[in-house]
Amino acid sequence: MLTNGRTGTHYPMSLILRAAGYSSSTWYCSRKKSSSAKRKMRQNKVVLSDAEILVEINKILSSSIFHGEGYRKTWMRLRRKNIIVDKDRVNAIMRDNNLLSPYRHSVLKKKRCEHNGTITTAGQNRMWGTDGKRFYIEGQGWHWFFGVIDHYNDELLAWHTAKTGNRFAAMEPVKMAIKKQFGRVEKDVCTGMELKLRSDHGTQYDSKDFMEEMEFLGVNMSKSFVRSPQCNGCIERFNRTIEEEVFSIERFHSLEEANEVINSFIEAYNKDWMIHRLGCLSPIEYKYLHLIEAA
Repeated sequence: MLTNGRTGTHYPMSLILRAAGYSSSTWYCSRKKSSSAKRKMRQNKVVLSDAEILVEINKILSSSIFHGEGYRKTWMRLRRKNIIVDKDRVNAIMRDNNLLSPYRHSVLKKKRCEHNGTITTAGQNRMWGTDGKRFYIEGQGWHWFFGVIDHYNDELLAWHTAKTGNRFAAMEPVKMAIKKQFGRVEKDVCTGMELKLRSDHGTQYDSKDFMEEMEFLGVNMSKSFVRSPQCNGCIERFNRTIEEEVFSIERFHSLEEANEVINSFIEAYNKDWMIHRLGCLSPIEYKYLHLIEAA
């Protein structure tokens, strides 16, 4: 529709047709023919069944070099093949046939090692677990907590906090636990013992410095399976507990303040925290009960 540049209003269609030398009947007849042609094109468009669309989707997925493309990109690739189909329909077909991206990582899942055994032990100092967790201090940013736990009774043996969570910070609670349990920290202090140290594959624990320090102390490493946190479940569960009981509640303003609160909690945890697998006894109660029974 043409517009008058001075007034901003549209010119009447009758005036435009008269200036162009067209009659009103010719104009409306041409519009009807155009609309009829469009309708005819729509009527002649091929409509594929769900089964036929599924075949085309499988062709796209099987030929793709990527593994995580979802239904939107698949829909776009269908359009590029001149297969016009509604996007929601593509989503429904892929969902009904387990072709959406969360279901298509079977290769990765097969490579994952599942932990089907037990991580608890029948005696003290046979397996320790260690891991790190971040917590926040107001005005100072993120800091790190590292702990060592005994898989026998879930007793937290030692812990350490640091601004930088590197391999040296991760070593500290291990050495502290060794000194607490065996009275000294020196070369081959743990050689010949049943003790194993369970850790994940974090950069701190896979580092050359950490591994060499454990070898110096005579500590046998026991790495958890990749993407299987249950292998290191004792310290992972403790980290969840301290997150819920301390880090998500308290607001620290200094590392000294954080250490005081953490120390109080760990003392209370070892003494009074009831653990279901121990018959609702605390780590200390369970340890001393079995010491008495053994005597």
